[in-house]
Amino acid sequence: MSKSKQEWQETTLASVLKQHSERKHSFATTSGIEIEPVYAPEDLPDFDHTSQLGYPGEYPYTRGVQPNMYRGRLWTVRQYAGFGTAEDTNQRFKKLLAEGQTGLSVAFHLPTQMGYDSDHPLARGEVGKVGVAIDTLRDLEILLQDIPLDKVTCSMTINATAPILLAMYIALGKMQGVEQSKLAGTVQNDTLKDYIARGTYIFPPRPSLRLTTDIIAFCASNVPRWNSISISGYHIREAGSTAVQEVAFTLANGIAYVDAALNAGLEVDSFAPRLSFFFNSHINFLEEIAKFRAARRLWAKLMKERFGARDPRSMMLRFHTQTAGVSLMAQQPMNNIMRATMESLAAVLGGTQSLHTDSYDEAYATPSEEAATLAVRTQQVIAFESGVTDVVDPLGGAYYIEHLTDRIETEAQKYLDQIDKLGGAVTAIEQGFQQREIQDASYQYQRMIEQKEQVIVGVNEFVSDYAKITNMLKFDPEVERRQKARLDQVKAQRDSERVEQTLQRLEQVAASDENTLPALIDCVESYATVGEMTDTLRKVFGTQKEFLTI
Repeated sequence: MSKSKQEWQETTLASVLKQHSERKHSFATTSGIEIEPVYAPEDLPDFDHTSQLGYPGEYPYTRGVQPNMYRGRLWTVRQYAGFGTAEDTNQRFKKLLAEGQTGLSVAFHLPTQMGYDSDHPLARGEVGKVGVAIDTLRDLEILLQDIPLDKVTCSMTINATAPILLAMYIALGKMQGVEQSKLAGTVQNDTLKDYIARGTYIFPPRPSLRLTTDIIAFCASNVPRWNSISISGYHIREAGSTAVQEVAFTLANGIAYVDAALNAGLEVDSFAPRLSFFFNSHINFLEEIAKFRAARRLWAKLMKERFGARDPRSMMLRFHTQTAGVSLMAQQPMNNIMRATMESLAAVLGGTQSLHTDSYDEAYATPSEEAATLAVRTQQVIAFESGVTDVVDPLGGAYYIEHLTDRIETEAQKYLDQIDKLGGAVTAIEQGFQQREIQDASYQYQRMIEQKEQVIVGVNEFVSDYAKITNMLKFDPEVERRQKARLDQVKAQRDSERVEQTLQRLEQVAASDENTLPALIDCVESYATVGEMTDTLRKVFGTQKEFLTI
């Protein structure tokens, strides 16, 4: 038997390689980290169990934020859903809850995300297509009809108009008799990643950061069970970043939000426990598991050492995960079931707090009811049949996993140091740094696919005929007409004078240093529209133009 890795390489491995060469394959992770054939204690020469690994529920939280993790409570099954009118999505929510989903996650259509009402010329042809249409509080009332807000947690994937949608949710809670202190959920509220990766911004970065901070401050004082932000790496990864870049750019944005809150006069431990994160689970199985562990450890160190947090909850990186949309292929679409299953399992082994599993038909359309149910069942099989939930961090201590966790943390820290030298995340975004890095990584990955250095089954290798998907969700062209009709009705029935007064008050508050949330709640309760409130803020903050990153 070999007594060291080097001896094994020079004898056992070398003798085999003389007769049989290795596959023509790039043995590296998607982040370009080279992979050796085997890992041993020699690959962790300075590894310290106490400072780098520890135990679950203890700093630096490499092994998870809860001591017993899924032995105590499983992750929240939180499938992202939203299409058509509020009535359409309400029915989908009820169906998912009946199938075993344990939390809601709302997808909004693009006009709502961009601050336009459904009757705006720019909304034509987009109403209800990639999410649910929400123009006024009346739509949210219908969306969550018969769903008690004191019993169900709700995540809202909304950013530029996040303060408006949170104001609507708070107003709806009031209508249901639910106190703000009992509302639980998350609003994404991560505008910085929109400039980096998504493009659904409205205002320039600095006013957007002010609105983000308003939500953090308001929730810290008034909605203590609400996660005031979900700092998102998901969209950064979907735009083409590597796993290392996803960690680095997400945590850099997190640093910017903490700095902004501190500059607004908040104490770090008053808001940091309610910061949450949102990551992608991509197809490189072991790299993704290591990525989640590295992100958790790096954030714990940042909060303790950089920001002086004392509350252990402030150091815990709690995150939602969604499987990779960009890994879903239109060719041989049933293969997407396997992809989503592996990605879901990686998220669980990485210690996620909630999970969305993509449906196999999403490369074609909004998921059908059948596909969405199968996605829920995927999580349930992992949770109740696989056995992986019986032990905390089952891969902890594995030589390769610990080596890769260390490497991802190290490489991500290098990016954080670069961003600090540029003046922080906002200044780096304004200079196009993160955008260029992602563009380069995306180009390199696409080049690998085209040259077959990266195999995509059914796309560039193992290509064959496949059955077409049936029972896809078809978009009803009547949705836009019905939504506009309801908007017209709300405008006709509301108190126009009160609407004007609340909008004028919002403009005054936006131009001052006051928190905008109370004024927005007043606007919402008067049935002002998303577009009217956003236009009022545009008067004060201006509109962001596309960044030039070339």
